[in-house]
Amino acid sequence: MLGINSTDLTVYQNPNAYEEHGLVSVQNESQPGGQLGILTTLKLGTPVLRLRFMPGLSFQEKTLTYRSLDSTNFPKGMSEERINATSLDFPLTFVFRTKRFNNFAAYALFGGQYSIDLQSQQDASQNYIDPFIKLNRYDIHGQLGGGIDFYAPFFKFSIEIKYSHGVKSTFIQDYSPVAKPIDELYNKGWWFSIIFQS
Repeated sequence: MLGINSTDLTVYQNPNAYEEHGLVSVQNESQPGGQLGILTTLKLGTPVLRLRFMPGLSFQEKTLTYRSLDSTNFPKGMSEERINATSLDFPLTFVFRTKRFNNFAAYALFGGQYSIDLQSQQDASQNYIDPFIKLNRYDIHGQLGGGIDFYAPFFKFSIEIKYSHGVKSTFIQDYSPVAKPIDELYNKGWWFSIIFQS
């Protein structure tokens, strides 16, 4: 499996962020990334239902842009925080396939994913001169998507798109200037993959 992704964050601000910290807004912007992995499937009694396990390695980047009245911690009233992640992903999904029609078939999928961020700074010492956002190393996602299978004489390949969203906040509150205005952060993203099978 090879693919690209576009990941960002669902942001919940501290309800008193403006009054207590002068925060005007926090905007998250999706950034492109990539992933690769291997595929294993198990038929569940019928050709149209399968259990799929596709462990992989993904590369992600997320951006938070702050606008604030606090010019001491946010020079010129703005700041951009980039959050990079290199994750081991372990998605387990149920796949519902249509019957093959000529050389095509379609499918829908849903399930969950457990991720380990190898680049996480959750245990790093905070730099209060140049602070950064801390996210938990471990995360759990819900996933929903679909795809199309194309059958060639000697192999099959699939084009797939899916959406994932964290089921719990991964944000670590350490009371740094960039963390205090935030209440919760959830990882989310779109994943586009091309999957080859013999």
